[in-house]
Amino acid sequence: MRITEIKVLPVDGDEKLKAYVSIKLDDCFVIRDMKIIKGTTGYFVAMPAKKMKDGTYRDLVHPLDKPTRQHLEDQIMVEFRKMQVEMSTELTRAAI
Repeated sequence: MRITEIKVLPVDGDEKLKAYVSIKLDDCFVIRDMKIIKGTTGYFVAMPAKKMKDGTYRDLVHPLDKPTRQHLEDQIMVEFRKMQVEMSTELTRAAI
């Protein structure tokens, strides 16, 4: 299975939540509402989750092994960094 599309939607005004992410797998399966969060040690990707009655959260979808998770997170973070550069460039152009 391969990631065929990644969409990163930036979030303004939130200290921790930086973006929502949607991915498409093999051009036939979509996962929405992944999040890029700024934690104490850097950015990380949070899987879509549902809040349970006891107040905890449970992932709705997630990779089953560490290499798959790492591959997914690496590709998402590449797209996130591209989006950050594009936004920075647009802000610089607007200031001129």
